[in-house]
Amino acid sequence: MEKRCCQMNNGERTSRVKEKQDLPVVIIGAGPVGLAAAAHLSRYNQSFLLVEAGAEVGANIKTWGHIRLFSPWRYNIDKAAWRLLDEEGWREPDLDSLPTGHEIIARYLHPLSGTKVIKPYLLLNTKVVSISRDSQDKMKTADREQRPFVVYVEQEGEMNVLHARAVIDATGTWGNPNPANSDGVWLSGEHNISNSVFYGMPDILGQEKMRYTNKRVAVVGSGHSAINALLELAEQKELYPETSITWLIRKTRVEDTYGGEEKDALAARGELGTRIHRLVDHGIIEVKKDFKIQQMNQTENGKVEIKGLYQGHTTVLPVFDEVIVNTGNRPDLSLLRELRTQIDSATESVGALAPLIDPNIHSCGTVRPHGEKELRQPEKNFYIVGAKSYGRAPTFLMATGYEQVRSVVAYLAGDLEAAEKVELDLPETGVCSINLVRESSCGTNSGCN
Repeated sequence: MEKRCCQMNNGERTSRVKEKQDLPVVIIGAGPVGLAAAAHLSRYNQSFLLVEAGAEVGANIKTWGHIRLFSPWRYNIDKAAWRLLDEEGWREPDLDSLPTGHEIIARYLHPLSGTKVIKPYLLLNTKVVSISRDSQDKMKTADREQRPFVVYVEQEGEMNVLHARAVIDATGTWGNPNPANSDGVWLSGEHNISNSVFYGMPDILGQEKMRYTNKRVAVVGSGHSAINALLELAEQKELYPETSITWLIRKTRVEDTYGGEEKDALAARGELGTRIHRLVDHGIIEVKKDFKIQQMNQTENGKVEIKGLYQGHTTVLPVFDEVIVNTGNRPDLSLLRELRTQIDSATESVGALAPLIDPNIHSCGTVRPHGEKELRQPEKNFYIVGAKSYGRAPTFLMATGYEQVRSVVAYLAGDLEAAEKVELDLPETGVCSINLVRESSCGTNSGCN
C-alpha cells in the first residue's frame, strides 16, 4: 500500500502539494481509537499518517497503566485491528479477563502499531499545534472544500507541515483536567499549586506510595476515578494508620456515588460501590458532601488550604498535605481554531452528539450507536472521534470509538452503505471505560484490579 505525504518546513511552503486525492488521511493520536482508524484505513487500502505527541503509542494510557478496566478484553479490541494482528500471528489474550492499562499497551497497542501496514506510517514525538486549509484561513469560503488540509506539527523542536485530504482527531481529553474549583474556572491559586496536587490517578500503592504515607489527603470528585483513589488510600491506611482521608463531593447524597453495588451486572464495578460504601459507613473515609470548592491555595509550609461552600456556608477546611483531583476532563479545542466546527456549548462535544450523550440524562449504557453522519463537521472531511467527540461528558466507551472510526473511514473510502450502518455490541448495562479499579485494592479473586 503506497503512502504519500507532503512534509515540509515553513520555508518550503512555496512548493505545491500533490493533488488532494493523492494525499493521506492524517490521524491525530495513537491511542486505541486512533490506531483503530489506521487499521480500518488499511483495510480499505487508503493512505494515512498516524501522528502521536508521545514517545510511544498509548502514551496517555501509560499514565494510568496500573489501573485495570472493568470491561473485559473482548470489548477493548477493534475488529479491523484484530484481523491485522491475526495476520501477523498475534496471540490474543483471555477475552473474558480484565486488562490493566499497561496490558492494553503491551499486548494490544504495541503489537498493532508494529504491524507492517501501520508501522511505516506512525510518527511519534509529533505534536499537532494547529490545523487549517492550504492557503485559506477560517473566513475564506470560495474553493474551500477543494483545498487540502495543512497540519502544523512540532518535531524535534522544528515546525513542519503535513498535507492531508482528511483529518481524524482522536486526541482524547486525558491530560487536560477540569479544575477543582466548582465553577469550572482555573484560578491563579490552583494554577500555582503543583507539588501537592495531583490531577488524575496516582499510583498510590506503587511509585507514589511514600507521597501519601501518613499524610492528610483530600480526594475531590465523585466518579470512579476518585473512588479508586479512595480505595487505594484506605488500603494504605491499613499499613500506615496516620494516613487521613477526606472525600470532597458536590453531591448532596453520598449514596448517589455507590452505583448498583450487588445489583450491577458487572461484578467488579458493583464491588467498587460496595467497598466504598462500607469504608464510609465505618468512618475510615470522612465525607464532606455538598462541598463546593471556591479556592485552593498553598500555605507557606507547602500544604494546601481549601475554601468552599459547605452545605451553604463558607468554610475553610484544616490544611491538607496532598490533594487528588478527579473532576473529569475537557477537550483541548485550540488546535481546531482555524477549522469550521460545530461544538455544543454545554458539553463541548460534537454538536450532533450532545442530545445523545448529555450526562444529565444518559449513562454509558443508554447512549445509542452513532457514526459518520452524527460526527460530520461543517469542515468537510474533518472528524472528531473517540473521547474528544464526547467533550466533557464522561460516558464514552472505547467500543463506541471503534464503531465511530469504522463508520467514518467507510465514508472516506466511498463505502456509503457501510458508513450508514451503525451497530454496537455491548452488555445490557454498558461498559464505561472510565470505571476503573486496581487489583491490589479488591483481591485477586474478585475479578477487578
